[in-house]
Amino acid sequence: MSAPRPPDGLHVVVAWPDDVEVLDLTAGPMVPRSPWWIGRYDEDRRGVYTQALFAAARTVHVGVDLGGPVGTPVHAFADGAVVHAGYNPDAGDYGHVLVTAHPTAHRTLYALWGHLSAASTARARSGASFRAGDVLGWMGDVHDNGGWPPHLHLQLAWERPVTHDLPGVVAPADREDALRRYPDPSRVLGALPQVS
Repeated sequence: MSAPRPPDGLHVVVAWPDDVEVLDLTAGPMVPRSPWWIGRYDEDRRGVYTQALFAAARTVHVGVDLGGPVGTPVHAFADGAVVHAGYNPDAGDYGHVLVTAHPTAHRTLYALWGHLSAASTARARSGASFRAGDVLGWMGDVHDNGGWPPHLHLQLAWERPVTHDLPGVVAPADREDALRRYPDPSRVLGALPQVS
């Protein structure tokens, strides 16, 4: 499947090859065949989140996963500033994570960048500004990123997170509210390919 291209005026988040794999994670574990893959937004992943962190109740993914080799650069889609940087150590969590703020014409859009390398958060400073296209960090390995295959979890939010965390997976009963609070990242990534 061809890789997504961002809307006009926004920068590519990950420099993709010409072909990417789109995972269907509704039936089971995250086992990509290619290092370049996409995991979908608003997908009920009942067979994926088995760690205690999810308590077998949170299954709906409210971000987009962008797979790539360890060390793949992650670029800012627009100008903004770092709001939070930190480390979430639990198995299945984000590992190293950044939260950024991006002013728009009507309100500020926040972005959570999860599963990054330790070097990504080590260099981040709260309040530091950046330009569209700047490297925010790099995809982390399993020991950095909560134990997952290397990828970026990109999640958008209309509300400013109070810390370096957002619920990237919610219970089905909370889905409608979560989709209002955490909009589809395709608004900054471009139209995402679908499972064929």
